[in-house]
Amino acid sequence: MDAANAFRDGAAYVDGAFVPVGEARISILDTGFSRSDVTYDVVAVWNGAFFRLEDHLERFERSCRTLRLSPPYDRAEIARILVQLVRSSRLRSAYVETICTRGVPPPGSRDPRTFENSFFAYAIPYVWIVPDASTTGTMDAVIARTVQRIPVTSVDPTVKNFHWADLTRGLYEAYDRGATHPILLDADGNVTEGPGYNVFAVSDGTLLTPAAGVLEGITRRTVLELAEADGIPVSVGPFGEDRLRDAVEMFATSTAGGVMPIVTLDGAPIGDGAVGPTTRHLRERYWAAHADTRYLTPVDYGDV
Repeated sequence: MDAANAFRDGAAYVDGAFVPVGEARISILDTGFSRSDVTYDVVAVWNGAFFRLEDHLERFERSCRTLRLSPPYDRAEIARILVQLVRSSRLRSAYVETICTRGVPPPGSRDPRTFENSFFAYAIPYVWIVPDASTTGTMDAVIARTVQRIPVTSVDPTVKNFHWADLTRGLYEAYDRGATHPILLDADGNVTEGPGYNVFAVSDGTLLTPAAGVLEGITRRTVLELAEADGIPVSVGPFGEDRLRDAVEMFATSTAGGVMPIVTLDGAPIGDGAVGPTTRHLRERYWAAHADTRYLTPVDYGDV
């Protein structure tokens, strides 16, 4: 198999080497696997360029500091690794993940200060939460009743993590109720987020999104910036499910899909059950931003 075919499904960086993603392995003793002692970040490549790479790397660094993890590479070195992953795979649209784990414990040690932290990364073809989300794809959502979002005092949601037990329970509840996408509330009944996406609503002429209990997504940030630039009123703060039920529009945001319209909630239509004008406008503006050189880090594919 030639190099092009070897990496056609994606490329990974493991133990200092670039390997086909299907051959990537980590130790079963790594505490990123055994204890979810890990942070990660995901950045998209679109039309051969990373979108807001520096923002993602900055968040990854902050997450590592918060969890007292020390990846073995600095930001510039990580950026070079990610670019090489995309070059090796020749992917023009990709889902690129960076991971830092606590690592494998020294024999007999349970003291996390003695662990050597590990770094992994991979690039695979772009992942969509909702097929055709950039054009016509929509979401059906439910408000989860059987599970609440993990309290922020237990797991900091601004640090990307693999603590998905509550989110996965929410997914199964949604499936059991004939839907696909759950929205979780916190212990006070405030709206938080769903599995891998932030939530927005348009109510009383204002764009709403939660301020706490959520990942501060880069796509979320982009939408807030675009809304401000276009003079759309925005409120970032706590609100309950009643505001969702009163909303005339709803959408979710994620690196894996951009702006994704939500057209039903608990089986009832949002507004008239179609993609609303604010959602449509922000979706178009979001994808147009992928041609804005301020946000882009082009990949030089060279002769690879």
